[in-house]
Amino acid sequence: MLIDIKNILLPLNGTYELDAVMSVALDFARRFDAHLSAVVVGSDPSEVATLAGEGISASMVNEMIDTAMTESHRRAIKIRKAFDAFVHEHGIRRIEPSKIGSSAGEGVSASLDVLNGTEHDSLTWRSRLADMTLVPNLAKDGDPRASETLHAILFDSGRPLLIAPPSPPKSVGRRIAIAWNGTPEASLALRCILPWAHKAEAVQVLTCQDYQRRGPGADEVVTYLRMHGISATSREFEAVNRDIGVGLLNAATEFNADMLGMGAYSHSRLRQMILGGVTRHILEHAQITVLMSR
Repeated sequence: MLIDIKNILLPLNGTYELDAVMSVALDFARRFDAHLSAVVVGSDPSEVATLAGEGISASMVNEMIDTAMTESHRRAIKIRKAFDAFVHEHGIRRIEPSKIGSSAGEGVSASLDVLNGTEHDSLTWRSRLADMTLVPNLAKDGDPRASETLHAILFDSGRPLLIAPPSPPKSVGRRIAIAWNGTPEASLALRCILPWAHKAEAVQVLTCQDYQRRGPGADEVVTYLRMHGISATSREFEAVNRDIGVGLLNAATEFNADMLGMGAYSHSRLRQMILGGVTRHILEHAQITVLMSR
């Protein structure tokens, strides 16, 4: 039996412009009758102290810490207000984080938990017991820790990570593109996207000779999906000026996809950050909801 989506983790660090991520979250929550576990993590004073260089007096460090904590508190208040307004507007049942388990099977619900900065690791731990984690798009996010949170969850949760588009989408999961290159990362993404693919109107597997590694081909993926009751087509795309990421997004756009599933960082993250890569390009340029797994 296919595992359903019941607990959606929503790390909302660094942004209180929640329209895009909350519209996707609401779509998923209603589709799977799930709970939205929103979490905000404040600043960690130890991070500020670490960044303070030589020649910085203790009083200056304390002032920096106070400023960071004040800004973190102000940001958390804005996020809470924006989240409360969205929940109220859409009639979502609000419950306390400690009572999440007791509300299972009772329809769409939401909770908001505010953690201090020293509890940042617990966010990754929570993601291991979430059916998926949905994060805001990085393009409009001014907090550099948002990228850190995204990658920590991607590498350490063992669960699918979804990235919302920059703007509220008209639809999500109606037409799904699956990037395939035969790797274990792509295999996990394929497995993770099945709950959405089952409800999609159309699914297409996208491959590229320059992207493919040793492993099953696209025709075998189509057969696998058919075994799960999902009708899919396959298409081979070309890199654009040797850039596979550009070619992949172009192919997804031509399919009119509103969701993309893919494995992340088949090459090392360091190599992709220095030389560029498919994962990096998708994170920086995708305009649709993206499911990634590692």
